[in-house]
Amino acid sequence: MPTTIAPRIRTLVLLFLAVTGALIAGTGQASAHAALTGSDPAQGTVVDKAPTQVSLTFSEQVSAGADAVRVLDPKGKRVDTGEPSAVGGTTYSVPLHSGLPDGTYTVTYQVVSADSHPVAGAYTFSIGAPSATSVSASTREAGDGAVGGLYGFGRYMSYAGFIVMVGGAAFVLGCWPAGTGVRALQRLVISGWLALTSATLFLLLLRGSYTGSGKLGDIFDLELLGQVLQTKTGAALVSRLLLLAAAALFIAVLFGAYDKREGEEKRDLTFGLAIGGTVVAAGLAASWAMAEHASTGLQPGIAMPVDIVHLVAVATWLGGLCALLVALYRGDTPVGSPAVRRFSQVAFGSVVALVVTGVYQSWRQLGSWSAFTETRYGQLLLIKIGLVALLVGVAWISRRWTNRLGETAGGKPAGTETTGTETTGTETAGTEAAGTEATGAAEAEAVATAGGRKSPTAGKASAAAKTRTAQASATVTEPEPEPEKEETGETGDGSGSGSGPESRSGAGSESGSDSESGSGSRSGSVSGSGDAKRAAQLARQRAAMDATRQKRVRDADPQRLGLRRSVLAEAGIAVVLLAVTTALTSTEPGRTEQDAKAATAASSASASEGTSGAVTLDMSFDTGGTDGKGVVSVDIDPARTGANEMHVYVTRPTGRAFDIPEVKVAFTLEAQKIGPLPVTPDHITTGHWSANGVQIPMAGEWQIAVTVRTSDIDQVTVSKNAQIG
Repeated sequence: MPTTIAPRIRTLVLLFLAVTGALIAGTGQASAHAALTGSDPAQGTVVDKAPTQVSLTFSEQVSAGADAVRVLDPKGKRVDTGEPSAVGGTTYSVPLHSGLPDGTYTVTYQVVSADSHPVAGAYTFSIGAPSATSVSASTREAGDGAVGGLYGFGRYMSYAGFIVMVGGAAFVLGCWPAGTGVRALQRLVISGWLALTSATLFLLLLRGSYTGSGKLGDIFDLELLGQVLQTKTGAALVSRLLLLAAAALFIAVLFGAYDKREGEEKRDLTFGLAIGGTVVAAGLAASWAMAEHASTGLQPGIAMPVDIVHLVAVATWLGGLCALLVALYRGDTPVGSPAVRRFSQVAFGSVVALVVTGVYQSWRQLGSWSAFTETRYGQLLLIKIGLVALLVGVAWISRRWTNRLGETAGGKPAGTETTGTETTGTETAGTEAAGTEATGAAEAEAVATAGGRKSPTAGKASAAAKTRTAQASATVTEPEPEPEKEETGETGDGSGSGSGPESRSGAGSESGSDSESGSGSRSGSVSGSGDAKRAAQLARQRAAMDATRQKRVRDADPQRLGLRRSVLAEAGIAVVLLAVTTALTSTEPGRTEQDAKAATAASSASASEGTSGAVTLDMSFDTGGTDGKGVVSVDIDPARTGANEMHVYVTRPTGRAFDIPEVKVAFTLEAQKIGPLPVTPDHITTGHWSANGVQIPMAGEWQIAVTVRTSDIDQVTVSKNAQIG
């Protein structure tokens, strides 16, 4: 009883850690998957003078190509004049043409973050006043479309190939060395190597189009491929290909020379393969760690080794699970309960490593509890945690079947599977021995009766051959072959006269007896060889029948059947888990997403609060009467939702202030069908009116209309649009 309770308690503790431990998150700042945190001009602002450049600030350093940042006028024409350049920290700028006219301009960008993921976006700003524009500010998501889908598939296949290859080899080397001779396991590991190699080449070809145009036609662009090879991601993919060459050598030795070694030589080779395989597996895992989330942000020197351990643990667990499934369903050689128990121990250690490294990674990528539910990364992580918990639960069931299988194998009486295996071997050996004895007897009989009757000496040889082993039988049939003359008169006479024995004992005799003896021996040897082949064929058939019967009995074992089903369920969950993990690695981390939103909001608020009269609108008017021409200026501060302070100034065309009978202002948000909201400012001094607490209920592009009356009958209304909030 204690031997079964302890594993259950340990597994339940592991299940608890897998569900709750990965949720441990703390505050802290890390960085991965760059996001736009600021810009100049800021999004949605209206500036009085045309800027000379546009600056973008990201949450981390990015790679910006020649067309990474583009600025388009209202008609869609480019007005930027050069390539983006870093101006300090994580800020990048692009120069603009001088003297740009008033209107709404669109800024689009597509860069590659330090963790190798493309980041794209767009926003607008206006010069003088907003205007209609033919450019859509909504750009395609980076990495979407057909190329993005193919790239995601390639990433999935690379992860799957790595897991199957590393985990399958680890299972064979560490848990079931006899599996090196199982063809199904050989094909599994080799297919993993092929999948990882082909997926890596596929990703190399797709990379340029994936981070750039997104067009299928650019996949085979050699110029783009050359640019990819100069990036961090390209170097990582090339390094992976070089390590796969070493992995091919490892696989060749594992399923070749290793299976033929015995004793101390095999133990030495096992140690060498274990060390070499670990180095190759860690190197392959590093090709992901050095180019993705772990390579940037907080503590990269710790994060990358942790990521390597995480990937190797995943491969050991899930890849070993695939190998066990193949061994249970497809293997001709039965996998014993000791091998299953060893894998259960290895899997437990792998899951512990996954929990510890997963907690650290969650801390880096989330940074707060709210990110679990408010960001896509957090939601995917919750799904992954649920799948891991489910997988551990099914693994606990598999562990119970393993314990039952071990107890049954240890306590079976004679006639069960274990005993049957031994009996089958004995029967096969007996069959071979019987076939050998029969063959020897047949050969001796053939030698003795070659002349048509048995001589006394030949009779003794025949009797002795029936009781000898195969080695003795072979000795009887050793005479030198002579030309066959079976139907000549010489042969008949020699045999009938009884001169055969005399000829055999007389050295150098040239009588017919010598020819007769040689001919008989050759005939007996040929007959014995045929019988030996038939006996060997019969033994092989008997062994195949015994193996089939043994497999049928093994598959009917309820304990083994239960283990097969639970392992199959684990493998199915693992496939879904791998898909979620692949999506997770290409998703912007929750902490970065939240930090970017906070930085954008702070930047907008700072821009609004840091400027006196955040929105200033100058509008010329002409009422048609005396002193009917002038300029009305409206200042709105801080130009955001809530209470605002408004000032209205009226000046002549010469710039001198003057009074008019009446000024009224109205605000309209046409997009939401709000307004007009009338405001009547108070007269302060000559040419100056003011109103406090002007309420703007919603952010948007508001129309500000000013009605100016210069006499009892002369009046005009002028208006302009402005982004408020």
